[in-house]
Amino acid sequence: MKEKLRELRKEKGVTQKVVADAIGVTKNAYANYEQGIREPSNQILVALCRYYKVSADYLLGLED
Repeated sequence: MKEKLRELRKEKGVTQKVVADAIGVTKNAYANYEQGIREPSNQILVALCRYYKVSADYLLGLED
C-alpha cells in the first residue's frame, strides 16, 4: 500500500500535510502509512479511497 499512496499523492501534486488534513490525521501518521510503518484503520482507509477516488482493493493491492 505504501507505494500506491506515495504514487497517488505525487500524481495529485500535493504534500503529505495536505492529504493528512483532508483525511483527518496528523502529517506524521500519514507519513507512517507511506513508509509502511503503520497501517491505516478501516475508517482512514475509507477516507483515503474517497480522497484519491480509488477502491480499497486497489490500495490494498488486490487489483491493479
